[in-house]
Amino acid sequence: MGRHMDSPRNATIPCGFLLQGFSEFPYLRLALFLLLLAMHLATLSGNLLILVAVASVPRRPPMLLFLCQLSSIELCYTLVVVPRSLADLASPSLGRGSPISFLGCAVQMQMFVALGGAECFLLAAMAYDRYVAICHPLRYAAVVTPGLCARLALACCLGGLLVSVGITAAVFHLPFCGSRLLVHFFCDITALLHLACTRSYVDELPLLGSCVLLLLLPLTLILSSYGAIAAALRRLHSPDGRRKAASTCASHLTVTFLHYGCATFMYVRPKASYSPRRDRTLALVYTNVTPLLYPLIYSLRNREITAAIRRVLGRWRPGQLQGQSV
Repeated sequence: MGRHMDSPRNATIPCGFLLQGFSEFPYLRLALFLLLLAMHLATLSGNLLILVAVASVPRRPPMLLFLCQLSSIELCYTLVVVPRSLADLASPSLGRGSPISFLGCAVQMQMFVALGGAECFLLAAMAYDRYVAICHPLRYAAVVTPGLCARLALACCLGGLLVSVGITAAVFHLPFCGSRLLVHFFCDITALLHLACTRSYVDELPLLGSCVLLLLLPLTLILSSYGAIAAALRRLHSPDGRRKAASTCASHLTVTFLHYGCATFMYVRPKASYSPRRDRTLALVYTNVTPLLYPLIYSLRNREITAAIRRVLGRWRPGQLQGQSV
C-alpha cells in the first residue's frame, strides 16, 4: 500500500500541489499586493474601455473587431491568474505555499495556455489584415469581410483550445515525484516541468512539439505577411504614403514583439535551462505588465480607437450628464 501511494504517478493525485507564490518574502506581501491590485484594476479598466469604445463605433472596420477580441482575451488572460495571486497575498500565512488541487492546477494551466494560444493566432490574423490593407487596398473591403473576421476569430479560439488540451495532457502525463512545491504563483508549464522527474529529453518532446506548433506556425504567418508588406513599402515612391502605411503596423508589431518575445524565452527551451525564481519573476511581468501595456499601445497609435475613447469619456463627463438630465 505504501509503495502504491509513493509511486511517482500517484504522489500528487490526493493532495495536488503547493503554490509558493511570494511567501518567502513576507515583508513585501502588502506592497506587492497593492502594486498588483493597482495594475490589475488598470488592466481591466483599459481593456473594458477599449471594448466599450469599439462597441460605440457605428461602422466598425475589421481591425477594430480584431482589437476587440484581443482586449477580450487579455481580460480573461489576467482573470485566470491575477485574482488567485491577489487572494494568496492577502490571506494569512499558509506556511510554504497555498494548496491547489491536481484538477484545479490542470484547469488553470489549460485556460492560461488556451488564451495565450488564441492570442498567438489572433496576432497572425491581424497581420493578414494589415497585409491585405497595404498590399491590396482596392480589394480590402471585398476580402476582409465581417464574415471572414468572425471565422478567423472562431478559428483563433478553437486553435488555442485544441493546442492547450494537447499541452496540458503532455504535462500532466509526466511523472511527478519528490517535492510538491511549485516555485510560482500559478500553475505554469515551466514550474510543473521543474517538478517532473523525467529521465530523458524524449519525455519532453511532445510538449516541446506542441509549444513550437503554437508559436512557430502563427509566427511564420506573421513574418510572411510583414515580408510582403516590406516589399510593398519599398515600391512606394511617396515618403508620406510609406510613413502612413508603416505607422498602421507599428502597434501590432510592438504587441507581437512583446508577446512572442516572452513566450519564446519562457517555453521554447529544454528543462535544463529552467530557473524557477527567474521564470517566476518574468511571469510576473508578462501576466501583469504586458496586458496593461497593450491598451496603451493601441489607444495611442490607433486614431479610430483614440477618437472612440474620447467620445465615450465625453459622454461620462459630469457636466454633460447633468445637461442631458435637464
